[in-house]
Amino acid sequence: MKSLYHHIVLAFVAAAAAALSVSAVEPSETYRRMASNYYAYPYPAQPVPELTATPDGYTPYHIEHYGRHGSRWHIGTGSYRRPVEMLAKADAAGKLTPRGKELLGQLRDIEVASRGRDGELTDVGAEQHRGIARRMISNFPEVFEGPARVDARSTVVIRCILSMDNELQELKAANPALIVTSDASRADMPYMNFSDTDTVAQQAARKADSLLKDFGKTHRYMDDFLPNIVTDTQWAKDSLDTGALFYYLFNIAANAQSHKDMPAPYDIFSDREMRERWEYNNAAWFTTYGNMEVSEGLASYNQRRLLDNMLSSADSTLTSTYPSANLRFGHEVVVMPLVVFMELDNYGKEINDLNQVASQWRDWEIFPMACNVQMVFYRPTDPGSGKPVLVKVLLNEREVSLPVAPVAPGSPYVVYDDLRSYYAKKLARVPLY
Repeated sequence: MKSLYHHIVLAFVAAAAAALSVSAVEPSETYRRMASNYYAYPYPAQPVPELTATPDGYTPYHIEHYGRHGSRWHIGTGSYRRPVEMLAKADAAGKLTPRGKELLGQLRDIEVASRGRDGELTDVGAEQHRGIARRMISNFPEVFEGPARVDARSTVVIRCILSMDNELQELKAANPALIVTSDASRADMPYMNFSDTDTVAQQAARKADSLLKDFGKTHRYMDDFLPNIVTDTQWAKDSLDTGALFYYLFNIAANAQSHKDMPAPYDIFSDREMRERWEYNNAAWFTTYGNMEVSEGLASYNQRRLLDNMLSSADSTLTSTYPSANLRFGHEVVVMPLVVFMELDNYGKEINDLNQVASQWRDWEIFPMACNVQMVFYRPTDPGSGKPVLVKVLLNEREVSLPVAPVAPGSPYVVYDDLRSYYAKKLARVPLY
């Protein structure tokens, strides 16, 4: 019997499909979201979340931030070259449909445009970060007023450095008096991009590999697209790696939203293919970084150094005279486990049945291009009041709940000492180094 959660997911996809106007240029918002980590940052195209007013007697004074680079070109030249080669082989054999020929022409143009741009930030990605900076300074002007201090760090990857540069340019344009420092050094990589070297978390995540493999056996609908682009599907299966072709074409469609006016060939895919591919991708991300009994809740611990750095940096500002912000720029494979580790909203919830993941835990909510976590700190306007420092957290500019009691029911604000103590106990479970 199918679970209730599976029926919910089917209803979600069916409703989206009913509203879908298939186009190679303008995919639906639902299809955009099914791009997972290729989903473009949703604001300001979508309504920007409204924020809760600052509590009486408090003022924001500090922000700890980690953000992903903005929209980018695909990584690996084969992402653009290989589908051209495969469709060109079919064309030479006289096996392409009219749509297949049109698609081959589009892919050739895209491949030419991609040369020399491997993994680089796009214009869309640059504007995403400028918009985030504008809203950050609009939401929390007190943090960026006068000679406030802004320290920015990036991983050593150029798209991250340029994302940092775009945010800093926007902040300086709004307030030239800001005192800004920035750096991109391998010295910071142990906490800025630790995901590739953490054996503890990697071993934990691998314990869920068999579950994902079994889940994948029921998510293999990747043949519906073939008749739309080839006249002889059996020839295609015998002569081409159609699984790889699907993978390349799906990713090109998914990442088209990272560019202005790039055609997105969603019209060649069925709703079933789209749904199955997203559900599998979502489950794969969850088994890698989510909270599962089989992995002992340790998969997200690869970001313990980052959270420790954010908390230590915040601690150092408690007695500072000046408002300040510490901004960090990196990757989605850091943001996602950080969100799980911090237990923001329901993203740290333990889920042990992969068939239930899609209805409770959606990757696109966590790590679109330019995704970010902002910890915003508030101190009492009267230093002698004895009131505690408060903090709230924004995920992609949306207020989220935290794993300690708020100052009032439904409030996003918590006492920083309470949150600090909670995370300190969690950090003590696994050594930092």
